[in-house]
Amino acid sequence: MRKLTLTTAATLAASPAFAASGPFFSLFNTNFVVLIAFLIFIGVLVYLKVPGLLGAKLDERAASIRSDLDEARQLREEAQKVLASYERKQKEAQEHADRIVVQAREEAEQAAIDAKEEIKRSIARRLQGAEDQIASAEARAVRDVRDQAIAVATAAARDVIAKQMSAADGDALIDAAIGEVESKLH
Repeated sequence: MRKLTLTTAATLAASPAFAASGPFFSLFNTNFVVLIAFLIFIGVLVYLKVPGLLGAKLDERAASIRSDLDEARQLREEAQKVLASYERKQKEAQEHADRIVVQAREEAEQAAIDAKEEIKRSIARRLQGAEDQIASAEARAVRDVRDQAIAVATAAARDVIAKQMSAADGDALIDAAIGEVESKLH
């Protein structure tokens, strides 16, 4: 602590004001010499128009910053317009996609309904075809049975008639049949 106190006292005692000795307006006074050098330096700066140059540079920099800010503002506005345009296009594309999905769903539902109807019609056609084939087969079977019955009955009748009929009765039947055919043809 004692060292700190001594250091502080020495520092205060060695101040620049105490370094100068004699009258203030003397070239031997360092404070006066520093003052004159500073004023000369300021004079040289003013003579070389350094404050004007510094002001011009600062104004240029301010104008540059202002133009950068204006350009950034303009770019931001353009970006917002482009963003709004893309958002609008995205919304339109989403709406179009939704319409396509709805239309595809409706078409799929209609195709399913049409397919069901076509299956029903196909089944009905096949059933009708099968019923027609069955009816045709039944008719053919009935016709075959009838033709067979006629053949059997004719053969049996011929045998019966041949055993019971005389030649004169046969000739009379033939003449009657020929007469009947002539009446039907004319």
